Amino acid sequence: MKGKVYLVGAGPGDYKLLTLKGLECIKNSDVIVYDRLANENYLKEANKNCEFIYVGKKSSNHTLPQEDINKVISDKAKEGKIVTRLKGGDPYVFGRGGEEGEILKKEGIEFEVVPGITSAIGGLCYAGIPITHRDYASSFHVITGHLRDDDKQNSEINWNALANINGTLVFLMGIANLKKISTNLIKEGKPKDTPVALINWATRYNQKVITSTLENVYEKSLIENIKPPTLIVVGDVVKLRDKLNFFENKPLFSKNIIVTRTRNENSLLSSKISDLGGNSIEIPTIKIEKIKNNIYLENEIKNIKDYTYLILTSKNAVEIFFDKLSELNFDSRALANLKICVIGTTTEKEIKKRGINPDIVPEKFVSESLFEKLKDILKPTDKVLIPGSKNSRDFLVDKISKICDVKEVHTYETILDYDKKEEIINILDSNKVDYITFASSSSVINFVNIIGDKNLDKLNKLKVISIGPITTNTAKNLNINVYKESDISTIDGMIDVIINDK
Repeated sequence: MKGKVYLVGAGPGDYKLLTLKGLECIKNSDVIVYDRLANENYLKEANKNCEFIYVGKKSSNHTLPQEDINKVISDKAKEGKIVTRLKGGDPYVFGRGGEEGEILKKEGIEFEVVPGITSAIGGLCYAGIPITHRDYASSFHVITGHLRDDDKQNSEINWNALANINGTLVFLMGIANLKKISTNLIKEGKPKDTPVALINWATRYNQKVITSTLENVYEKSLIENIKPPTLIVVGDVVKLRDKLNFFENKPLFSKNIIVTRTRNENSLLSSKISDLGGNSIEIPTIKIEKIKNNIYLENEIKNIKDYTYLILTSKNAVEIFFDKLSELNFDSRALANLKICVIGTTTEKEIKKRGINPDIVPEKFVSESLFEKLKDILKPTDKVLIPGSKNSRDFLVDKISKICDVKEVHTYETILDYDKKEEIINILDSNKVDYITFASSSSVINFVNIIGDKNLDKLNKLKVISIGPITTNTAKNLNINVYKESDISTIDGMIDVIINDK
């Protein structure tokens, strides 16, 4: 049985510039064949059994020749697998997607093409350059920058036409031939003072843009050490960059920020960093393992009518509790007589997905703040259920038990994730990290346990940002220097600390 291939455009680099259909293909794939310009964070969206095959191309250095890439895609599909061929930009804009499609058709393999935002347009947008503008250019022309020295190349590209047309010229993959490009255009009549922009790593946190003229751009590229991947933009639209450059003015642009997190949760902090122009380096410190065949949780849910309060302190706690509720053929109506308390905006959002607005959400996202809310309203006749992590602090249970009955049920546990220790050490040694964030005491403890005490000095070379006083105290007790602490113990509070750091 033959499988199917999706030729998917991954867009120009920014993680959120992938189409919904492209994301769907990634999530449903058995195999993902990806290249150098596709954002590797997309691989995190794949299912856990997905096979990843890297076929990146860097200038003349190819991991696999195109013929071998074609064979890999075909062979995997012939095994009956769903294959996503993930390509930077758009598959049919100098991505050789057409050639791959031809091979698949010849082999009798079903395929679809999922268009992507080409860097020829998206990359210019992020550099503040509109590819067309009625005052400057009414057309645009996208040209391969891969030039040869033979006569065939000269016949393929009509330099005279390009030099004399009043439109924007965009050369892809052409930085190695910049001198030839500028020389040919000037030779055929393009004015020497025509504005030119070079956009390196377009739409990414490390985007670099230089502007010049057709006459001087080559020399300037050498001074600035511009390397692939770089777009070359020729035309008067480059003049608009100073007015329309929004991306490089974002408050966290070019900042590298380590985010410590669990492996299987979507990181709100990472998303916000990306939206503000920064680069989030996600380092999983723990794995979440659900406690299987949890008869204790089942018993308490079956007797949920005996409780007056339900406390959920994490997104994981919400997910596991409601999964078990559904498994036992209950729904949210079973909680009608309960006061529901949650800690944190992520937990609050997760429970609201179930159509429930929590009764109590403390301003500070710590157990102490929740207890301050509860201590004056709990009565001796109340009974409180707390389903949550086996590794959680005993604070709430100890305090509430002095007022009324409380039952804690362990629904999951966190386990240290040592898989990426070597990668973490390499990142800490890279001298390219600006900040490291800790959003909980456990993330600090886990991080230290993973890297080991002997590597603590590497951590203290960075600016350590803590979410609040409890996390700060934990860090200090482990001999970690906290650079700054959030005034408000929230993700947004941590972001504000970094933005306002001068």
